[in-house]
Amino acid sequence: MRDSGKPRLSPVRAARWYPVPMCTPPGTPSVAGLLLAAGGGRRLGGRPKALLPQRGRPLIEHAVRVLREGGCGPLHVVLGAAADEVRERADLAGCAVTVNPDWEQGMGSSLRAGLAALRGTGADAVLVLLVDQPGIGPEAVARVRTASGGARDALVAASYDGGRGHPVLFGADRWEGVAATAEGDRGARAYLRDHRGELTLVDCSDVALPHDIDTPEDLIRLE
Repeated sequence: MRDSGKPRLSPVRAARWYPVPMCTPPGTPSVAGLLLAAGGGRRLGGRPKALLPQRGRPLIEHAVRVLREGGCGPLHVVLGAAADEVRERADLAGCAVTVNPDWEQGMGSSLRAGLAALRGTGADAVLVLLVDQPGIGPEAVARVRTASGGARDALVAASYDGGRGHPVLFGADRWEGVAATAEGDRGARAYLRDHRGELTLVDCSDVALPHDIDTPEDLIRLE
């Protein structure tokens, strides 16, 4: 059988996904937005991060809006902990939703699930955002997206005070390699480390705060 040329991604066990088509004008590079929102909030007493309150609405809605206003599309969301409750309480209109049954294995499994769901969408690149970083807004997303030019071999990340952070963008030609090395809570760190010479860093220190919501003390950072 002829090779189709499409990246082969690591399999994800019985992931459920709900595609939502989105059209891109011919010739325009498509940078999909991928939101990882599967965490169970273990250090938050088991409160799913996607449902934490941000300006009176679930935090996941804020993150989806950031991707959309930053110019990404189509939008894909990976859920895990309390997935049914998240789908019931949060407005995810316009997003394709993937449910990762292996979310407890860490961020790596959710990243693999999201990349697998993007196969066949025609996206030239994907920009990855984490749901628990509300200080990262559309300005940072737009900077990273623009720096890639939509190239299929692009590798771009935001930087803060000289250190690499999120969001991170992977051209489609890199998805197979990213998926093959995404394990545990380290996500794509191994891939980024091994390809640091090819990585473009975009300073976002003036437009975003890269803090995480991990502990009860961090909840003060929500609005």
